[in-house]
Amino acid sequence: MSVCSSTRSFGEDVDELESVSWYHYDLSRHAAEALLLSNGVDGSFLLRNSNRGPECFALSVRAKDSVKHFNVRRQYGRYSFGFNEFSSLQDFTSHMANQPLLGSETGNLIVLRFPYPRQVEEPSIYETVCVHTAMQTGRHENDLVPNAPSLGTKEGYLVKQGAIIKNWKQRWFTLHRHELKYFKDKMFDEPIRTLDLTGCSAVQFDYSQERVNCFCMVFPERTFYLCAKSGAEADEWIKILRWKLSQIKRGR
Repeated sequence: MSVCSSTRSFGEDVDELESVSWYHYDLSRHAAEALLLSNGVDGSFLLRNSNRGPECFALSVRAKDSVKHFNVRRQYGRYSFGFNEFSSLQDFTSHMANQPLLGSETGNLIVLRFPYPRQVEEPSIYETVCVHTAMQTGRHENDLVPNAPSLGTKEGYLVKQGAIIKNWKQRWFTLHRHELKYFKDKMFDEPIRTLDLTGCSAVQFDYSQERVNCFCMVFPERTFYLCAKSGAEADEWIKILRWKLSQIKRGR
C-alpha cells in the first residue's frame, strides 16, 4: 500500500478542497453510507477523507441499494484515481462530471449522476439515529467504525398486540431500509412477519389501549399496535418510522 504524502501545506489543501461542494471532510465511511442510502438516489456520490492517511480520500457512490467506495490519492498536488492521474483538483472534478463511469469489483458499471453537497438540510432524525448508534457501540458519534450497526436502522424489543386474540406479546423488531421485521425473539433468524413500509400510511402515538408508551402503524389491511418500554423509546421509533415514510413519499 502506498503511503500518501504531499509537499503542500495543510491550509492550502483545505482551501482547495473547500471549493468542492461535495467534499465532506471527515465524514466516516459508515455515515457516508447512511446519507447516500437514506437521502441519496442511485448515482449520488461524495468525496471524504480516508483513514489510510492524511492525503488519502474515498469517493463514495450509491449504486442501487448499496454504497461503493473508491480510493483517491493525492501526492505532490496530483490526484490518482484508478488508472488515471490528474494534475489538479479541477481536472479531477471535471473528469467526474464528464466521464462518470466506474467499474466495481463485480464488473458492473456505476454511473456518477448527482454530487451530494455537504451544505444540505438533513432530516432531524439523522442526528438522533447517529447518536443512538454510537451509544449502542459504545463510541462517539464521530468515531463510528465499519462494523458498527448501520445508521438509519433500529432494533429492539416491543410489545405487540395480536391480530385475532388481542393479547400482548414481546417481539424483537428490526428496521432496515423500508422493511420492519419482527421475530419471536432476538435469537431467531426467521421473522414472524415483514412489514413493507411502502404500504404504511401513518405512524402515531396511540392512547386507545390500556397500556402506556403505545403507538400504532396504519396499513390498509390492519393497524398494528405496539408498546415500548418508555415514552422516549416509543418517540424514537415513531420519529425514525415517520422519517422512513417521508423518504418513501419523496421517492428515495
